[in-house]
Amino acid sequence: MLEGDKSFSYVPGEKWTCGFAKAAYTPADYNNKTYFIAGYDSNNPVKGVLDDLYARAVYLDDNRGDGGVIFCALDCVGISRRDINDIRKYALESGRLGKVKSINISSTHTHAGIDTQGLWGEKIYKSGKDKAFMENLKKQAARAVVEAYENRKDGSLYMGYTPVEDMQADVRTPVTYDKNLTRFRFSPDDSSGEIYIVNFASHAELLGTTSLVSADFPAYLIKEIEEKVQGSNAVFFNGAIGGMISAKEIKKVYRDSIDCEAYMKGFGKQLGELALSVENEIRLEPVLNIKSKGITVPGDNTVLVLARYLNVLNNDMGRTKKRSKVCIYSEVAYMELGKGDVAVFLIPGELFPELYNGEFLTETDSANHRKASYKKVLSDMTDCKHKFVIGLCNDELGYILAENDFLLNEVLPYINKATDEMDRDHYEETNSTGPETGRIILEETENLIKSVK
Repeated sequence: MLEGDKSFSYVPGEKWTCGFAKAAYTPADYNNKTYFIAGYDSNNPVKGVLDDLYARAVYLDDNRGDGGVIFCALDCVGISRRDINDIRKYALESGRLGKVKSINISSTHTHAGIDTQGLWGEKIYKSGKDKAFMENLKKQAARAVVEAYENRKDGSLYMGYTPVEDMQADVRTPVTYDKNLTRFRFSPDDSSGEIYIVNFASHAELLGTTSLVSADFPAYLIKEIEEKVQGSNAVFFNGAIGGMISAKEIKKVYRDSIDCEAYMKGFGKQLGELALSVENEIRLEPVLNIKSKGITVPGDNTVLVLARYLNVLNNDMGRTKKRSKVCIYSEVAYMELGKGDVAVFLIPGELFPELYNGEFLTETDSANHRKASYKKVLSDMTDCKHKFVIGLCNDELGYILAENDFLLNEVLPYINKATDEMDRDHYEETNSTGPETGRIILEETENLIKSVK
């Protein structure tokens, strides 16, 4: 992990520099070797490819002399910090990167990619990851990171957003989510191809249970932009999708009562059209501040701890100083662009949006009949005009929930889902590290911001 800036400064550089690169890592031998689709059912071997899986990377530098920042999005359901650190290591040891102060790797969260976590194999106790596939993924991602730096050009950076409320759904209370699609547009001085960076919050699961490899709707969002804007390139970063935030017609996808492929492609195309329709752009001054911080969260989920012990998962785990509790080593980061214009929270999992915006269930409505008690939610930690979350960034800790609505099955916690007295399903808890993770992420992010401002 590169830690970024020691302190934030708002003296602008001369101009922005940006570069883009992509590298495919879809295996060519899927017809004669078993790979598992990750996202829905386990033991679901790949039977074909609908569209390629990519690592897409963007290099961004404000030319103030302290180095650039790299963001890379992988078409996968999630990836551990340990694997991300391998990608960082390959890129840094290539000898081809100049001065870089931060490298950030996130997942688009496609539910039709190849297993990159290990949880979707043939048996629950056997990893579904293929070693050769993972090694190639890491090397291709590192290649994209390096080539994004090498493809850099000077130019101008713009940010805008558009509401997309009618395209999303939240299938768990409280119903709350980021209703904006945020778009960055880099315009090179040499009038060559523009670079688009898009943030939108939704599970990429619109193909439903499929045996076809696909990046799901982000691929078709990107396709729409690149086809409509000659010579352009685009990359998608997911948002705060815990809760669960998905597409408007997701229940029809779950029931398989809709043409999932057509719906997924149409959804992506519509998002691409919306991204191109942004009219409220502002030009950002060349100021980029970023800071990362290592964190430790308790590993309360005994199932995930066992999976790590069996080498199904490979997240970084250890024990607290007193060796009384398993812990997971992860990280958070915070970035600002321009002078008070944009704030970005980089979160290592699927954040419930109420931990960002404060729209918690009340004491009456929450499963534990308690008020949510946090010093600050993420949106209250900054005065920037526009702010959003990049989720599943630099790790995958699963769902990150509010403590007052965190409920476990009394008989088989973390194995069977609980149902509360209001007959609400608490599935997400089974795929979380534990109830304290949200609080720790909020506190550590606040401490990080205080350390640089």
